[in-house]
Amino acid sequence: MNFRPLSGRRRSARSAVLVASAMLVASAMLVVACGGRPVAPALSASPPGSPATPMTPSPASAPPSAGAVATGGTPAGLATATAPPVDCSALVPTPALTEGPYFTAGSPAKTDLREPGMEGTTLVVVGHVVDRSCNPVAGAVIDVWQADAAGTYDNAGYRLRGHLESGPDGSYRFTTIVPGLYPGRTEHIHVKVTPPGGPTLTTQLFFPGVSQNDEDGIFDAAGLLTITETPDGLLGAYTFVL
Repeated sequence: MNFRPLSGRRRSARSAVLVASAMLVASAMLVVACGGRPVAPALSASPPGSPATPMTPSPASAPPSAGAVATGGTPAGLATATAPPVDCSALVPTPALTEGPYFTAGSPAKTDLREPGMEGTTLVVVGHVVDRSCNPVAGAVIDVWQADAAGTYDNAGYRLRGHLESGPDGSYRFTTIVPGLYPGRTEHIHVKVTPPGGPTLTTQLFFPGVSQNDEDGIFDAAGLLTITETPDGLLGAYTFVL
């Protein structure tokens, strides 16, 4: 780097900005007339003549990749999501919980509870129905009902109500929206699971990280969904253990 000669005994200050890699490292350079030669202070700990070390963002500060891969290697995109494998070493019996005042019998058979124009975050729930020995339960009827995004139930019809059956391997899948809150309750989805020739289990599914969980007297952590965020909405997974 060349410097212009300084005239007389006048002193002047000059600054230069050093740019290393993609990150800016700025340092002020003071040019001082001393014996007719400019003197510049050295830069931090870098050896003279070597470029400054570029700053690299910490992996911990980098934003997470939303919904890259769901549990069990399942693609997180909702259109292709399937039930993750059952971990037979960590089975917890699904708790029996109150059906509440809003159950309506005779729901239609459907795997998508949404209706055109319905507001709310899309939620796909996948999983399996197994017995306590981890054997798949095929043909179990899964009856689902819930509130809409505003926390309101349809008690006149079958909006956000429906039933489906588990497959030959015990797997199931249905599409709905994240239910809203209403006074006294946390976010939840009501479910009845009836295996062929067996008694009906009435329970509720819950969402992790909801502050109202701690205030809800019905909440049971054994009913928590495993939630994965995807570009299309939320993917929830749950194994019903009868």
